[in-house]
Amino acid sequence: MRYTDIGKDIKKLGFGLMRLPRKDDQFDLELLQKMVDIYLGKGFSYFDTSPVYGMTQSETIFGKLVAARYPREKFQIATKLPMWTLETPEEIPVKFENSLKALQVDYIDFYMLHGLSSVVSDRFPNSYLDKADRLGAWDFLKRMKAEGKAKHIGFSYHDSAEKLDEILSAHPESEFVQLQINYADWEDDVIQARRCYEVAQKHGVAVVVMEPCKGGTLVEMRADVADVFKTYDAKASLASWAIRYSASLDGIVTVLSGMSTMEQMLDNVGYMENFTPLTDEERNVIRTAKKKLEAVDTVGCTGCGYCLEGCPQQLRIPDLFRILNNQIIYGNKGDAYYRYKNLTSRTPKASDCIACGCCEGACPQHLPVISLLERTANTFEA
Repeated sequence: MRYTDIGKDIKKLGFGLMRLPRKDDQFDLELLQKMVDIYLGKGFSYFDTSPVYGMTQSETIFGKLVAARYPREKFQIATKLPMWTLETPEEIPVKFENSLKALQVDYIDFYMLHGLSSVVSDRFPNSYLDKADRLGAWDFLKRMKAEGKAKHIGFSYHDSAEKLDEILSAHPESEFVQLQINYADWEDDVIQARRCYEVAQKHGVAVVVMEPCKGGTLVEMRADVADVFKTYDAKASLASWAIRYSASLDGIVTVLSGMSTMEQMLDNVGYMENFTPLTDEERNVIRTAKKKLEAVDTVGCTGCGYCLEGCPQQLRIPDLFRILNNQIIYGNKGDAYYRYKNLTSRTPKASDCIACGCCEGACPQHLPVISLLERTANTFEA
């Protein structure tokens, strides 16, 4: 069965609720409510969350700001079953019901196994794929769909195209898969965005796109790369190029954007309200910019934060890498040194890493986190 028509009536900009707006170290719910109202008012409707997002508050915040204030037919909600939080089969229905309660809904539109991967480490001696089978997670998804509590079932994924092909062959009940797709990772040997997308197309599975801006690295880029886009269209934001690239693919449910400021919201809904796919000329512009971008040795961290939970030193790894990228991209023009000093006055320094490897086992991008932390320390602490 082909599922690529799933979500064909959903607008191609999804609201990702991982990176919520903050004010004074608290979530800015007043701002977020205004953003939600603008988003829904423009006809957009797809929200993506997880029990672990927003310091475990994201689902509850969605329930208060969306489900409690809008008719059910006005939105779709996607959430997940985080595989690394499970130990026994009995926990699965409990976590599902907790999500329904927090979200304040009777059913979930897109429910998925969270972060399937075959990567094995000391922290995760068994892969999430093995765990899903061992705990009966797939059978639970099918049961929730049969009972109408989950309209569509699938999984989010960070692994090879070959392994994705195996999963979809073994589990034809999967209607969609959430993949990291952006123009920087399209031909990347690790992320394998193109190859994973093509596997999904082969199996007739719909795709939800995550990380279209690669954690912001396709928005905060070096001037000579940004100039390629600005020379062609001075008014178009760098985010618009990245999001439209992914949204132009066939079989896409929506493209998630983790909007955390009003400026990001207004920009995104502005060019996506009446979305037009990329032209051949625009694709050539992206190819030119990508060649320049590939010459910039930045850290491919998306800021997902999965490395944080197991770090015994409590290093703020995504923040450290964000500062390092700021220095790499902008050099002495930026305030990277000030940011690093400010961050490490309150939290551990990069040199506090003890090389335990927990972060590398948890990283969906398969980054050499330990050596990158050493590079960060050498950059800012020498």
